[in-house]
Amino acid sequence: MMNAEQLSQMMSRSALLASWGTTELQDLLERATLFPMKKGDVLLHQGDHGDYLIILLDGTIRVSMVASNGREIILDYLEPGSVIGEIALLDGGERTASVTAVGEGQYLKLGAKAFREVLEKHPSVAWRLLREMARRLRNANNTIESDRAYASGPRLARSLQRLMQTGAEGVALRLSQSELGAFAGISRENINRQLGAWADAGVVALEHGRVRVLNKEVLEEIAMAAE
Repeated sequence: MMNAEQLSQMMSRSALLASWGTTELQDLLERATLFPMKKGDVLLHQGDHGDYLIILLDGTIRVSMVASNGREIILDYLEPGSVIGEIALLDGGERTASVTAVGEGQYLKLGAKAFREVLEKHPSVAWRLLREMARRLRNANNTIESDRAYASGPRLARSLQRLMQTGAEGVALRLSQSELGAFAGISRENINRQLGAWADAGVVALEHGRVRVLNKEVLEEIAMAAE
């Protein structure tokens, strides 16, 4: 079983529990349950009542939602150390998105009652959680506003940059063009055309379902190009 120090080292600085100390994390771990996952497993269902959160320990998961028109929108791909499902757990509402395993791995599941017990035992954690949720809201608002000002090319470039933050150096996660289009909010036809043009220009390489970025500087210039 993972200990608190290992969990702390695994989490990114932006993770919900990144500011927690080892004592607080250890109390959380003692109340959590370990589960295995395999490709295609749905860990959270959009619309379900949220009475637990999960912490990914191994593998990759896809976060997506179904819009009112029935279209699936991919919101993110997350790596080990990510905390998911906290919104519904904190406000008692429905899940805002679904979480699906991209491959094999394992995760921790922590119920609402156990989470409250940790907060009651460590009151200072609640304030840190509020600060983190406020930071996330600010970042989400900035992303929405900035994306409105970008055409499909810059938007795709920005999406690749976000994916590269969780993947290996210079590599986006293995995605179908439909999945990449859903993540970026761009049609598959535009994805095909844009990636093909970038491949011809030497900005990216298309390698058996992967997109490898060859020229980060040019990609950054494209990402910042206004409509």
